Amino acid sequence: MEISPERIRGWLDGFYGRHDGATENALTLTGASNGDTATLHPPPGLDGVNDVDGLLTALGSPPRIGLLLVRKGAVAVGVVDGTAVVTSKVDRNYIQGRTAAGGQSQQRYARRRDNQTTAATGKAADIVARVLLPYVPGSPESAGSLRSAGSEVAVGAKEPIHALVCGGDRLMVDAVLADRRLAPLLPLRHPHLLECPEPRFAVLEEAAVTARRVRIHLVP
Repeated sequence: MEISPERIRGWLDGFYGRHDGATENALTLTGASNGDTATLHPPPGLDGVNDVDGLLTALGSPPRIGLLLVRKGAVAVGVVDGTAVVTSKVDRNYIQGRTAAGGQSQQRYARRRDNQTTAATGKAADIVARVLLPYVPGSPESAGSLRSAGSEVAVGAKEPIHALVCGGDRLMVDAVLADRRLAPLLPLRHPHLLECPEPRFAVLEEAAVTARRVRIHLVP
C-alpha cells in the first residue's frame, strides 16, 4: 500500500492501536498481538533513512527529485520540489500502430514503426539531457549551489536532484536512459517504476505527488 506523508503518522498510530503495540526494527514494525509486520519504504531521495523517527523527520523536508515518464511516443520530464513541478518539458511523437497486413506490407510497416520509435527515443533523450543534467550533483550548474558558509542557495545555481523517479513503459524508459549522455543519471535512478497513462503535464503533476508516498509492505 502507499500512504502520503501527511497521513503516515495517523497510519502508524492505527497500526500500533490495532496490534496492541508493536516493536520497531529499523523500518519494520511487528505487531505485539499477532506478529503482523509492516515494512516502510522511504520515498525516493531518502534512502539513507533507517528508522521510523528518522523517516518522520525526513518527510518534513523532502529532497528535490527528477521525474521521467515515457510511454509509446510521449515523454514528460520534470524537476520536483516537494510536490511542485518547478521545471518541465512534455513532448509527443507519432508512432504508427501495429498492422494486420501481411507480407511485404507488414515488413514495411514494422520498419517504419521501428524508425519512428528510434527517433522518438532519441528526441526523448535530448529532452532529458536538457532538463535534468543541469540538476545532477556535481554538474557545472549545480556544483556551486551551496554557499561555502552554509546551506543558502547561491544566486543562479541549481539545487541538485537526489533521485530520479521513472514511470510508464519500463523498456522505453531503459531505451531512453541508454543514451551515453545520461550516464550521470543512472546512479540516481530509483528502482520503483510508477504506473502512469500517456504522459502529459497533468500526469507529471500527479506523478510528483505519487512519488512522495511511503510504500508499506504488509505481511499478516
